[in-house]
Amino acid sequence: MAQQALPVREARLGKPLGTAGKEGAREALRWRGGRRGTGREVSGVALLLPGGGPTGVRRPSPVAALAVRPLAVRLAKAGRPEGLTAHVVRYRCSGWNGTEAHPARDADWALEEVVRRYGDVPVCLVGTGMGARAALHAAGHPAVNSVLAIAPWLPDPHRDDAQPDPVKQLIGRQVLLIHGTNDERTDPDLSYRYAERAKKVNRDICRFEVHSDGHSLHQHRAEVLALASDFMLGSLFARGYARPVKDALAAPPPLGLRMPLAAGFGASLRH
Repeated sequence: MAQQALPVREARLGKPLGTAGKEGAREALRWRGGRRGTGREVSGVALLLPGGGPTGVRRPSPVAALAVRPLAVRLAKAGRPEGLTAHVVRYRCSGWNGTEAHPARDADWALEEVVRRYGDVPVCLVGTGMGARAALHAAGHPAVNSVLAIAPWLPDPHRDDAQPDPVKQLIGRQVLLIHGTNDERTDPDLSYRYAERAKKVNRDICRFEVHSDGHSLHQHRAEVLALASDFMLGSLFARGYARPVKDALAAPPPLGLRMPLAAGFGASLRH
């Protein structure tokens, strides 16, 4: 595999979303945290990790980052009153690439960059597809408070001649997995098995199933966005979870790992 080109590339953070207007966003790039006036204190970060493919060392298409931008905007808007900012990570290359795990390395770099820019603030890693796997891998970083893995792409040890992905790095983190039951790109059974192993070392993990929906979760987009926002706000800012999330975290397997995402979730979250 041609690795020579990778050192001259760098992972990048997209422009911050969610600070006090455009000027606040620009200022956020120039300071590392602390108070800078009402509405401009960054007190939490959502770090968005886009999807990708199993292999590929070329620079990713902008489409991957654009695909997670609506989610980033939704999270930034929901967390703005709390001082949240959101960034989309731009990978060095488009593929996972076996043991190189390039997106996970880029996630580690991005976390260090968040600490450099904003100081000691909690981070929620939010990944889709391959990015969800990267988020789960990078969860051991001290800045990580929580992980939201949407339709995660995970290896099948029985077919891919690979070891199961590690789970011990999730200890002490709030973790939510979301997967469509009709996903034909990433196997929902593999994410269930991963969550089952993770639950043995970390009680603060749950998994929601979106029945009849596929990989992109378009049919229940509003519910998925509402669930993602509720989880992020609850984990980063201790605002308390909606009742279904509380129940999923408290329930033993398999119930808490096969929690159905109800139609209309988000219309009336607080009970």
